[in-house]
Amino acid sequence: MKHLLRSFNLWLLLIVAFAAILRLKGIHNPILDHPAWRQGDTASIARNFAHLKYNLLFPQTNYDGPPPNYVELELQIVPFLAATLYKIFGVHEIFGRLITLGFSLGTVAVVGLFGRWLFSNPLAGIAAALFYAIFPGAVYYGRTFTPDTTMVFFLTAALYVTTRLIVEDEIFTQRSLARATALLTFAYLAKPVALAGIVPVVGALVARVRAGRTMRPTAIAVLLAVPILILWMYDARVREHAEWQWASGITTLHVIPALKAAMTTGSGFSLKLSQFGEVLGMLRATMLGSLAFALTIASFVAMPWIAVRSRALVWGWLVGGLLYTYAVVTVERVDYYMYLLLPLAALAIGGALAAFVARVLASDAAPAARYAIVALAPLIALVCFAQGQAAIRPYYAYSKATYRNAVALDATLARGALVVVAHYGPDVLYYINRYGWEEDPSLWTPFDEESAIKKGARYFISIEDNRMRRNADLCAWLQRFPVLDARSAWPVYATDPARVTPAGEAFWVAYRTAARAGRGRAFLDAHHVCEVGSLRKR
Repeated sequence: MKHLLRSFNLWLLLIVAFAAILRLKGIHNPILDHPAWRQGDTASIARNFAHLKYNLLFPQTNYDGPPPNYVELELQIVPFLAATLYKIFGVHEIFGRLITLGFSLGTVAVVGLFGRWLFSNPLAGIAAALFYAIFPGAVYYGRTFTPDTTMVFFLTAALYVTTRLIVEDEIFTQRSLARATALLTFAYLAKPVALAGIVPVVGALVARVRAGRTMRPTAIAVLLAVPILILWMYDARVREHAEWQWASGITTLHVIPALKAAMTTGSGFSLKLSQFGEVLGMLRATMLGSLAFALTIASFVAMPWIAVRSRALVWGWLVGGLLYTYAVVTVERVDYYMYLLLPLAALAIGGALAAFVARVLASDAAPAARYAIVALAPLIALVCFAQGQAAIRPYYAYSKATYRNAVALDATLARGALVVVAHYGPDVLYYINRYGWEEDPSLWTPFDEESAIKKGARYFISIEDNRMRRNADLCAWLQRFPVLDARSAWPVYATDPARVTPAGEAFWVAYRTAARAGRGRAFLDAHHVCEVGSLRKR
């Protein structure tokens, strides 16, 4: 065992290589796999950096009409790096996936080093790196075109470097303080979710002060205030020109009202608690896996009896992550929003496993019995791996027909035309490769479509065609325009005002007369127009 532990770097390298193999699955897939909405957004921003404005402070998407469509989001590290490669090699979405994969592998390595230091045991580092490498959430999201893996890398590295600085250094040198501050800054900028890391940092600082160790107030101020100040400055700069206020909008319109309701009403508190249980179920099912989730809980139960360099870090990270989950993830219920808890879970399991092995090997049991018990550890890891792979298998699926249809439209529609896409999400719009509007076809109205046409929209692409047909007013109004291919799975209406036919205009007037009399749908059915489902004629 001692010989194996002396080969820490070799074991860590092998684990990183194994993690890379796991994350290569589906690497060439179109970005229509899960989460297609977020990946489409990120890929659009990357392509727009490359084609429109190569400036990190001006991220823009393809939706809400003609460009520019600037958005308020986190610092677009992955899209900007991808855009840089696009300028050299052309637009290939795999660059975005590979950049994410690189950050994911970096996190595996950092978790290994972190675990070795935190528990003063090389086995803890090896076990932590292995479990992080195989957690289903880390595997799957570690190869998606999204910003979350980058945030987790910087947060993990920041907490490792900052905690070592606080625990080990009596005097903070300018270089060490700048390194810790820079990593915290990049973590917060990569995604403000990382602000949950303030809790363990403050915890480690308080533990240092309580231990009677001196520390310059200016150093504390730099660590705590400078990263937040830079984040505020970045967000303020982006909000100056952003049309879509995503970050502040979600916080103001959803997160704060939900928290206020939970703290002021019994029904709000009960709802919030129920939602908290649901999102923890998501953490168990697809981010950690059932057995790994149980191991994480068991590891925290055992933590008071495990030697650890900074308990404040461990418990502060857990508290910060759970508070964030309670406040935000219960509102925006997606599993990868809890990504920041995965390195902590791996560290806890690694530390507990190393302590367990040490106690077993030091026991009075027969050598054969001791090694048999120790052999359970890799078996448990194997079961965790199998469970995790099964949990995320559906995430890799995507609609090949959707991809083919979108690429075909990219080849056939007029270059540079603005479009309205009857599908709420930027993923399909990305492959159609046009600017325009992506809208819910059941909510879009003739007045909305008229407004888009006045701004230059020249095609209405009925992706969710049955839902559009149930919207009787919109469907009837669109009959004024010719359809490029009526047999297509996605009918495309040519919405150039010059192409409105007299017959189509007369049909719309007749429909409106019937609709005012409460017979709009009956009128459409009588003319066999806008039929839904099995009644629809091709």
